Amino acid sequence: MTSNSPTAALSEAGVSIWLDDLSRERLVSGGLERLITERNVVGVTTNPTIFANALANGAEEYAEHLHTLAASGADIDTAVFEIITDDVRTAADVLRPTYDATGHDGRVSIEVEPGLAHDAEGTIAQAKTLWATVDRPNAMIKIPATIEGLDAITAATAAGISVNVTLIFSLDRYREVIEAYLTGLEQAKAAGIDLGTIHSVASFFVSRVDTEIDKRLTAIGTDEALALKSKAGIANARLAYELYEQVFGSERATALLEAGANRQRPLWASTGVKDPSLPDTLYVTELVAPGVVNTMPEKTLEATFDHGQVGGDTVTGAYGDAGKVLDSLARVGVDYDDVTAVLEREGVEKFLVSWNELLETVRGALEAAR
Repeated sequence: MTSNSPTAALSEAGVSIWLDDLSRERLVSGGLERLITERNVVGVTTNPTIFANALANGAEEYAEHLHTLAASGADIDTAVFEIITDDVRTAADVLRPTYDATGHDGRVSIEVEPGLAHDAEGTIAQAKTLWATVDRPNAMIKIPATIEGLDAITAATAAGISVNVTLIFSLDRYREVIEAYLTGLEQAKAAGIDLGTIHSVASFFVSRVDTEIDKRLTAIGTDEALALKSKAGIANARLAYELYEQVFGSERATALLEAGANRQRPLWASTGVKDPSLPDTLYVTELVAPGVVNTMPEKTLEATFDHGQVGGDTVTGAYGDAGKVLDSLARVGVDYDDVTAVLEREGVEKFLVSWNELLETVRGALEAAR
């Protein structure tokens, strides 16, 4: 790996860099290996939007596989399942040396269908199917942090499945996610499963919080409100890290850790800057803390490598100021609970739209192949 760069400094500060993108073109071209070697990438995350874009823009790389699926008479759901699990399996193999060297990184995440976001039993069943199909110890199954998803997180963890909990926006829901993970670990321990084999991350979304809250602050329009723009996402994430430290320092969590369990690491998601007036590395350099993951789109990764200013921990000493930001938002009239509820609902809806686009892309490709 590159040893003298901002991404190397980020890694040395305790941040695991994961790429928020995956495509067959990236796999067959050696692009993923290049990012591992030159940009200190140690993991990959995917979601329905990423796969929809990969299929739409990578017809040549997927052509042979689609032709084989068409010839076998595969339906659309089967074809999509085989394509995405194949890509994740291949990426997991590319990252296997990282996994073998670290144990906690070298991860590749694959998400359950977004249509199951409010179906706990359906999510549990598909999580088990994805885990068995990918069949790699460094895979992670992404489960959304809906109310129904909490039970699925517990059940999947209890079954020995490593889970990436996605679409976390609020501190209250984050606390529930950690509790669901700890409960799953307790059940796994009771079942005799080696807790050391279970890993988890909790994906706390950042820039989407700013996008929604800044829209509301602009509508309020007072000087006090406008002065709070672009501060909420970072403050929210910093308080999430404080919560992480508190809960994993509890007697309950300590007992599990002493039994061989792993902490559920905070993961900063949605780290691409949406507002062009902001520094393009804002959600990287302002969220540096030991033991976290930052999953970046390639544009943000390259910006960080090129000019990111990494000066060590920017989180643990800022809890007081972060709390003041959220207090100030409430004072000017921003309803935090409503913001996070809207973001969760929209997050599920956006992934569902992307999933449907993915199905339509594969449908057209199969028909053309036939």
